Amino acid sequence: MTTSKPNTTFWIIAVVALLWNLMGVFQYLVSTVMKDMVSEAYGETELELLNALPSWYNIVFAVAVFAGLLGTILLLLRRKAAKPLFLLSMLAVLFQMGYWLFATEAMEMLGVQAAIMPMVVIAIAIFLYFYSKGAVQKGWLR
Repeated sequence: MTTSKPNTTFWIIAVVALLWNLMGVFQYLVSTVMKDMVSEAYGETELELLNALPSWYNIVFAVAVFAGLLGTILLLLRRKAAKPLFLLSMLAVLFQMGYWLFATEAMEMLGVQAAIMPMVVIAIAIFLYFYSKGAVQKGWLR
């Protein structure tokens, strides 16, 4: 397979994906490492939900965001290894957000808005995996 030069849209998507994944890493750090420092910013209900999450949830969260960030960096470097990292990130996102939506009381406690961001995160994770898969097929990644 020959490598071809990606179009401008590829670079725009890759840079936006980098910003998105950096925000994901920041959110992970805020909700885990810095949780005690920013707990005042959370409402009582949100804090109750976060404190009730099992310990493995944060591990899956870390896998999702750091695999996504590394995948994005590799996408910017035009490396095929981005695709399996986006797959790992997508699977972790599906597991993490599926748990949040269906195994917690988030919807009952917070209402339908508790599903909006998880659905956005799921959609973007799926998009990035299939976009990286297409980029490999088009020869943009080597």
